[in-house]
Amino acid sequence: MVVGAFPIAKLLYLGIRQMSKPVANRIKAGARRSEFFKNYICLPPANLYHWIEMRTKMRIMGFRGATIKPLNEEAAAELGAELLGEAIIFLVGGGCMVLEYARQSANTRRKEEELNHTLADLQTQVAELSLASETLDAQLREVNRLLLSLPSTPGK
Repeated sequence: MVVGAFPIAKLLYLGIRQMSKPVANRIKAGARRSEFFKNYICLPPANLYHWIEMRTKMRIMGFRGATIKPLNEEAAAELGAELLGEAIIFLVGGGCMVLEYARQSANTRRKEEELNHTLADLQTQVAELSLASETLDAQLREVNRLLLSLPSTPGK
């Protein structure tokens, strides 16, 4: 079995993605407990998300000028922590995709370089064989010319 045939990088990426979920849950739990995370990391995106969601729902239902009440702090912290966790999982998954794409691109580039090198070698060999053929053709013409220039003996 060829060692390079086993997709170890894909398995590694899958493991990282699976590990991102518990890490995201731990960060969410920490965000719920920490005032800094709650006030500066969780609440602003949660309130923005809530505002956009409610504004969209209101417009769909036909209420144009209705004011939107902000979420209470506990609900906003919970929503913000969920958004943070989902963002972490999404970023890890996206990062794995980017790394896999870069790896595949590098493999493709390497294979193309090998093919280009092989093609250049073959072209060099064809040129060398063409030159050798021309040299042999010139030598054959010279031998034929010398044979024709020899005096022929009538008795034999």
